[in-house]
Amino acid sequence: MANDITFSISRTRFDEDYTPAECSRLTTNFANLARGEHRQQNLRSALALINRRCNDLAGDTDGDRYRVELDIVSVTMQFEDRGQVERLPLIEVLDVTIVDQYSGERHQGIIGNNFSSYLRDHDFAVRLPSASSLPADFGLLHGQLFQHFLRSEAFRSEFDAEPVVCISVSTSQTYRQTGFVHPVLGAEYEHEHSSLTDDYFGRMGMQVRYFMPPGAKAPLAFYSRGDVVTDYSDLQLIGTISTMETFQKIYRPEIYNADTVAPSTFRPTLDHGDWSSTGIAYDREERSRLGVTQGRWTEEHLVTPHRDFLDRWLAGQTAPAGQTAPAALTH
Repeated sequence: MANDITFSISRTRFDEDYTPAECSRLTTNFANLARGEHRQQNLRSALALINRRCNDLAGDTDGDRYRVELDIVSVTMQFEDRGQVERLPLIEVLDVTIVDQYSGERHQGIIGNNFSSYLRDHDFAVRLPSASSLPADFGLLHGQLFQHFLRSEAFRSEFDAEPVVCISVSTSQTYRQTGFVHPVLGAEYEHEHSSLTDDYFGRMGMQVRYFMPPGAKAPLAFYSRGDVVTDYSDLQLIGTISTMETFQKIYRPEIYNADTVAPSTFRPTLDHGDWSSTGIAYDREERSRLGVTQGRWTEEHLVTPHRDFLDRWLAGQTAPAGQTAPAALTH
């Protein structure tokens, strides 16, 4: 079809020998850890923290039964515009496998960890700061592309379960425990009101729930298209928690490696010294700076030159029941 978009997937093992490829998004948290003088020690330490947390959550007193393996899943979009075939990077995520080192069994975890997107960089680092108000179609293209990817043969041939995107709580909201406690996800929290991030993930068909796992210092935000409580096994959830909580400890230690546990009413903050360092080097300033750079790259190579094609593609998407069809992008 002239207006079709297809996808291809490639994998790179994320281990202590990982080096970011030239085509990799350098703003990804895993790429950030893999540069500099201490890159290999950074990676070795991060993976050790993930494995320790996995065994802790799984109740393994010896601490060596389970090992978490991580693959970087890179998604490329392909389409034909004005007779030219275009191939552009779209998203990168981590896929989890939990290895039982006693039995040799390999358990498929959940894809979606460290969700990273070129188009999201453009939306938040380039488009939003230049707008006088929130554009009505903010996140529309990103959301439709994401959902189109999940319906694609490329996704369905690789994955059996829907993704879960696990991120930090916001420092602009207050969170309160609901009283519900899950054996692995932990104590559930609710937030005050919907946020721009919630709306953005909503365009992707995802809703949020907040949980503080046993032994954690703060709640995490879990975005999913189904029910994160019932759709996944305990071991799958453990793989996601151990991976994402470790990354949060590294790049938001003020919240996730704090010296005190979040209370039942919790307002996260980065402005206090009541926390401990993981000793793993992470450059938050570089990540923000590269977000702008890569957002502009996306504007130059995708959004601007292929705007007419993207408008036609959006117009051709079938709206879910009860919703209007996607509108064209704001020019």
